[in-house]
Amino acid sequence: MTALPTKRDEAWRYSDLAALERVWPVPVPEKIIVAAGDSRRVSLVQDAAADQVIVRDYTIEVGVGASFAMQLVNTGGKLGRVALDVTLYESSSFDLDAALMGGEGQTIELITTVRHFEANATSHQTVRGIAGSKGTISYLGKVAVSRDAQKTDSVQSVKGMLLDRSGTVNAKPELEIFADDVKCAHGATVGELDAQALFYLASRGLPPAEAKSLLLRAFVSGLFDGSDDEATFTAAIDAALERLVVPLPLAGGARGGAS
Repeated sequence: MTALPTKRDEAWRYSDLAALERVWPVPVPEKIIVAAGDSRRVSLVQDAAADQVIVRDYTIEVGVGASFAMQLVNTGGKLGRVALDVTLYESSSFDLDAALMGGEGQTIELITTVRHFEANATSHQTVRGIAGSKGTISYLGKVAVSRDAQKTDSVQSVKGMLLDRSGTVNAKPELEIFADDVKCAHGATVGELDAQALFYLASRGLPPAEAKSLLLRAFVSGLFDGSDDEATFTAAIDAALERLVVPLPLAGGARGGAS
């Protein structure tokens, strides 16, 4: 039996290991294979009850000239963890749009490893996280480009929002590049709602909680505009916002972690 991870394991550095112990060992990863030239899209909403522990692992292989896209809303459970291990072959593509939202007592995680194994593949990851009071949101994303993966094009965009000073967002995009003709970029920011925007909405008669919800919905829902499952994602986001947003003073500090 595999030993329970520790904080020394980078992929579990910010996790809730006490909660994880309840379901350890976790099942083997689900395998997704996209055959050469094929296209596949997966929609995933993880909105388990607050006392549950959810760990979902996926191993994904995208064949020559194939494409794979995932849209994810991860909001549920005491520990809600989704991990993706993606391998890209010649001229294939991987696209990920993800919203991570959690509040008091929750640890919501997304862990990705994208392996550019052959040339001319592309990967684009867009992640938005919202941490409510005493909630922890974590994104750890590694892009590994092999020596044969020339002409790789990879982008990671991570933005986190803190609703008060007791929330935490951990954002850690990472590049490991062994090829010399690539275009790779990543960026991570953590902040809080714009006080001026909140003041403007309040001056137009919106109660503080409604103003916050409106701005937060705009922050994440744009990820899924035009999706076939847009209504499902919107419902999951709205339900999460109802749990996270409470009337709070418009001013105040926040803290977050990024490494």
